[in-house]
Amino acid sequence: MENVHLAGDEDDLYSGYNDYNPTLDSEELENDAGFQQAVRTSYGRRPPMTAKFPGTATGARPLATSFGSRVPLASSMGRPMTGAVLDGAARPMTAVRAAGYTSSMTRGSTFDPLGQSRGPAPPLEAKNEDTPEEKIKILEKKVNDLIEESCMAQSMGALQLALEKAKEAGRKERALVRQREQSGNADHINLDLTYSVLLNLANQYANNEMYPEALNSYQVIVKNKMFSNAGRLKVNMANIYVKQKNYPKAIKFYRMALDQISNTHKEMRIKIMQNIGVVFVRLGQYSDAITSFEHIMSESPNVKTGFNLILCYYAIGDRERMKKAFQKLISVPLGIDDEDKYIPSNDDTSTNMVIEAIKNDKLHQMERDLKVLAEKYIMTAAKLIAPAIETSFAGGFDWCVDMVKSSQYVELANDLEINKAITYLRQKDFNQAVETLKTFEKKDSRVKSAAATNLSFLFFLEKDYDQADRYAELAMNADRYNPAALINKGNTVFVKQDYEKAAEFYKEALRNDSSCTEALYNLGLTYKRLNRLEEALDCFLKLHAILRNSAQVMYQLANLYEELGDPQQAIEWLMQVISVTPTDPHALAKLGKLHDDEGDKSQAFQYYCESYRYFPSNIDVIMWLGAYYIETQFCEKAIQYFERAILIQPTQVKWQLIMASCYRRSGNYQKALETYKEIHRKFPDNVECLRFLVRLSTDMGLKEVQEYATKLKKVEKMKEIREQRVKSGRESSARGRREAREGSAGSADDVKAAPQTQSESKRPSPLLDSGRDSSHSSNSTKGERLSAKMRSLPGSNEPYEASSPKELDASYVDPLGPQMERPKTGAKKRVEDDDFADEELGDDLLPE
Repeated sequence: MENVHLAGDEDDLYSGYNDYNPTLDSEELENDAGFQQAVRTSYGRRPPMTAKFPGTATGARPLATSFGSRVPLASSMGRPMTGAVLDGAARPMTAVRAAGYTSSMTRGSTFDPLGQSRGPAPPLEAKNEDTPEEKIKILEKKVNDLIEESCMAQSMGALQLALEKAKEAGRKERALVRQREQSGNADHINLDLTYSVLLNLANQYANNEMYPEALNSYQVIVKNKMFSNAGRLKVNMANIYVKQKNYPKAIKFYRMALDQISNTHKEMRIKIMQNIGVVFVRLGQYSDAITSFEHIMSESPNVKTGFNLILCYYAIGDRERMKKAFQKLISVPLGIDDEDKYIPSNDDTSTNMVIEAIKNDKLHQMERDLKVLAEKYIMTAAKLIAPAIETSFAGGFDWCVDMVKSSQYVELANDLEINKAITYLRQKDFNQAVETLKTFEKKDSRVKSAAATNLSFLFFLEKDYDQADRYAELAMNADRYNPAALINKGNTVFVKQDYEKAAEFYKEALRNDSSCTEALYNLGLTYKRLNRLEEALDCFLKLHAILRNSAQVMYQLANLYEELGDPQQAIEWLMQVISVTPTDPHALAKLGKLHDDEGDKSQAFQYYCESYRYFPSNIDVIMWLGAYYIETQFCEKAIQYFERAILIQPTQVKWQLIMASCYRRSGNYQKALETYKEIHRKFPDNVECLRFLVRLSTDMGLKEVQEYATKLKKVEKMKEIREQRVKSGRESSARGRREAREGSAGSADDVKAAPQTQSESKRPSPLLDSGRDSSHSSNSTKGERLSAKMRSLPGSNEPYEASSPKELDASYVDPLGPQMERPKTGAKKRVEDDDFADEELGDDLLPE
């Protein structure tokens, strides 16, 4: 019990908590001379010290506890202990000094635990960029930036800039390596940076088609053993050899790359094998190519390799293996979701929102593109092998259709049937094509509309407009939103000259498909026929914005500006036509006519000469050029053009007379006389030829002058007799018409009571003599034509006046296709290798 102390026995209940060993006091270590001496010594041994107060660290001292009396302990330097109360000041809360509590608190200083009274922190020390390490870091950053800039320039198409940046990055990287060597850090060279610089430089050389430099850069990387996985770059080198058409070396490098790629990279190996097969195809080594493609189809089948395999079998003519390869092609899994997944349901709102969000995302677009590509390969393969796998192409198409119907591409079967009809058309077997298309009349609406559209197009080409109208109506009933059907319907109305109704069908086709160029073109032609030139001009301007290089559209614009009285704009548009089709003789002749109308004879002569050079059989161009040389007093140059006109129109005497006149005016009288004699032999009744023969014979003193004079008088007398007959026949015809009108007016009541039948109305009137007068009437018509032809011949004084240029036809005929004024059909363009879901006959099937 003696050791038991009650609470009331002690003066301070919490005494002893601040007592601690003085060796733990770190407050005054920097003022402790012994400690500092120990720190400065080499082994850190502290020399012994003499205590200034009893109870220091050198001697034993009792430690007070809560059970015994407590003696205040002094530190090694004699500092009063924390637990001691000096001068009546308040004792701190804890024995060990805490944050914010210092001995100065007793002297009235403010509470500042964060040291804010000391002011802002001093600024950071600036980096010293003069050190080698900092220079190396800055240079590395510059190299990385240049590589990035080079890649960005290449992605934007600036290939030359990308190459310059890559070269600069190479120079900076070499400077970086030299600086590391100079600073003694050669062991710390950044190999990844060197690899990036060399690879980017090689790629930019290849992009700029600098293949030797690219191969050298790739060779530097491949030969460096410090670069891991550099062997796969031999694929890039092989690709360059393929571009250089060095196929054996390309195969060698592809196989070297294949040896250095492990089996874990299966997809990479498959792509290299595919490249090897393609190169073998280009070399004509189809057996080796088949080996590569068959390996791929057994390991990782895809539609592209399957199509290439079919091509190889087709090249070697193996029918059975073609069939097997086609079956493999249509069984290749695409790995895409069904389209039904994207059809929203009516119940779940959140699901519908998700479906709406993913309906047109990039993944779905990629799936659609993959499906379209697969269908394209299947359609092309079927069209290719159908004539080869059976004795007839019809049997081959039937086998392909049966195979497709049993696969995942069921919807392609109908398109193959339509393609079968197109093949019949190529073979000029129109009846079989029509029969094949007629089988679709009982199919679903989409296929029925496509087949009926093609049938309408065929009948329209054969000018069977009633059948064309019938099938166009059938196509419209099957699918009212089919623009091709509406165009064909408009065309059948157009040929019946019901232009207002045709315009309505073309407008409806444009409402269904605003990009339908055939409807817009035909609408412009319709407005042109209706003389609504401003609206036609607006249609063709819109069409020109879609078809920038269409010569037909630009010619129509030129023609419209000419009709609107703006020849300068017409010339501008014709110049654009010439820029697209520089060898079009009709456009060149039209340009010559417009310049001639404007009074620019030199430009007109240039364009007419170009037109004659490309098409020397245009009689209008020949006539203008001959007249131009005669007008400029170069008659001898005009002769060659009139000789060409004689070859084209040998029965027209005027060309021979003009040529003889050119000889006479150029002073070659002997040649002129021979020409006139030849004309007289062919046309003995020609008065103008005889007149010139008499004149030339007289001037040259020939003996035949009397003979020609006698013939001239005889011909002139016959001419007078014919003219008298013509005159009398004209008078008798006029008298008969007068009497007939008087007789019909006198019997008007009888006509109303008893109308004549059709046969009676065609019976000749009894007032006209059916003998001599009727023959006079027929002779009068012939006489009028003959006299008109005589008047058109050149006169005796100016025989070349009849050679003035005629007015050129304003209509343009495309030498490569149908006439411009003909409305375009509604058959869509046929794409050889594309999806045939909506393909119909194209313009390339127009009969020649």
